[in-house]
Amino acid sequence: MSDLQTSDPVEHAHTDLVAPSQLSRGRRAFQTVVRSREASIALVLLLVIAAATVKSPSFLFNDDNWRDLLLTPSILLLLAAGQCVVIITRNVDLSVGSILGLTAYLTGRLFIDSGLPVVAVVLCGILVGALLGLVNGLLVALGRVPALVITLGTLYIYRGAVLSWAGSKRINASDLPDSFAKLGTTSILTIPILFVVAILVVVAVGYYLHTSRGGRELYAIGSDPDAAVLYGLDVRRRVVSAFVLSGALAGLAGVVYAARYGTVSAGAGTGIELQAVAAVVIGGVAIFGGSGTVWGAALGAMLLVTINRVLPIIGIPDFWQQALVGALILGAIVLDRILAQRRARVLIEARDES
Repeated sequence: MSDLQTSDPVEHAHTDLVAPSQLSRGRRAFQTVVRSREASIALVLLLVIAAATVKSPSFLFNDDNWRDLLLTPSILLLLAAGQCVVIITRNVDLSVGSILGLTAYLTGRLFIDSGLPVVAVVLCGILVGALLGLVNGLLVALGRVPALVITLGTLYIYRGAVLSWAGSKRINASDLPDSFAKLGTTSILTIPILFVVAILVVVAVGYYLHTSRGGRELYAIGSDPDAAVLYGLDVRRRVVSAFVLSGALAGLAGVVYAARYGTVSAGAGTGIELQAVAAVVIGGVAIFGGSGTVWGAALGAMLLVTINRVLPIIGIPDFWQQALVGALILGAIVLDRILAQRRARVLIEARDES
């Protein structure tokens, strides 16, 4: 049946008063926003920023606040990009927070103990993160053990390693070279350079996922792993590569953490892995794999960080801040299930008609 046949008579009376061209344009615009998860999240993000600006104009129109608004999500953007790739393959990486902490402390120790140039230290952080991600990927792909269990275990192993290494010691901003420390404050046309780096990484990951054969295979694996094997895809290699990428970006996030805050202790990055998963889910990446975009994950990260900054300004208590984030996660999962069921019905109807 058509929409006209199934809609309410009251709605007919209202729509008859509206010019058809205006109605069709309005409906198309509305449907575009509703159907595009990324557009919907971006709209919510803008509304949150607008609410905070109305309550406190200095939130947006103060140079320091503007810089923090972009700088603070940079770390989570990197983690969300890597987590997105893993979740698309129907897995999850809970060890990224511990990898971040380990590579952040490693960054400081390399500057103190070896005197390596900044570029070499950055590459070392990425390489160590990739190696730790490789361990995760091999255990998941070759051991055929659920990623949730494997990465939960490596979360504690990697965190234990940095706790044993760092102990009560701490890296201070004075221990870092000026050229590296300035990365946390340098801006290009009022945009922090660390945010620019994070956005470039998101763009690169998004380009890979949507234009390369490897990216399309990751989606195919997440949609139906068994079918992907029957089709001849090298599922194990792709899953391992997804974890390596996640680990490498977590390693880069550790370097960015050191540049952003200057002070690094053994507890750096504790709990941020859950924020990364939340950002990806809120951003519309299906927790069951096979769908979603890194753009949505990045917007989810921006929204999550911005909400945590805005709600205290609006005057919402801490409990409701956490409850709202939980409600966003649950709402995203419910919406994914509704959309999946709707797509299944459409496919069944199309098959029956043919």
